[in-house]
Amino acid sequence: MSEDNASVKVLIVDDSGTIRKTAEAILSREGYNVSSVDNGFKALSKVMAFKPDIIFLDIMMPRLDGYQVCSVIKSNPEFKEIPIIMLSSKDGVFDKARGRIAGSEFFMTKPFSRDELLSAIGEHVRKK
Repeated sequence: MSEDNASVKVLIVDDSGTIRKTAEAILSREGYNVSSVDNGFKALSKVMAFKPDIIFLDIMMPRLDGYQVCSVIKSNPEFKEIPIIMLSSKDGVFDKARGRIAGSEFFMTKPFSRDELLSAIGEHVRKK
């Protein structure tokens, strides 16, 4: 566990409790400061309050999907620099392209591994 990781805030947005709990468990063990929410509306208010360094964002959620949430976050000058990793159980080219258009930095297929999660953070978060 790295002392540096404690300064990195990670937000998990997924309507699946299993995905949230798995990601939280993995990242907490590695010392990251983790928060999670189960829908897009909560994600928007959580981004303002928590000010995450990276966001893992599920695409398929009820009411407000991941593309919409990503677009709203990226259109805000205060938060547009936050890397957003789109999560989907589908590994389609269309989903990846649409995620890029919405402003996401990367796309991960669920279920993801511990190494994929940690690698995405290592690649997209600047150490403070």
